[in-house]
Amino acid sequence: MALLLACLLVTAPLEFRGAGVYRRPARLARAVLPVVAVFTAWDLAAIARQHWDYNPEFVTGVRLPGALPLEELVFFVVIPICAVLTYEAVTALHGERPAVDRSVEVERT
Repeated sequence: MALLLACLLVTAPLEFRGAGVYRRPARLARAVLPVVAVFTAWDLAAIARQHWDYNPEFVTGVRLPGALPLEELVFFVVIPICAVLTYEAVTALHGERPAVDRSVEVERT
């Protein structure tokens, strides 16, 4: 949990360099919630089928419904938020969103 908190703290200053990710919660939710939903479902299915579990030495012991460790859900929220903050900050530094140049063909060898 400390590592996830550190990730948020390190990327928090990017809020002021970027487009204000935290100031637009609906947009942030549209970016993060699909990731949370897909990976939570994936983990719950894997736990239910006994494909994997979590070493009790490395989790707090707080389990959510389906035996999902709290840290796993927090991970699925924090990491996408950090990614969005980073993306928005880099985009702001470049002044505009990068356009895809479809006129350039890549030569394949």
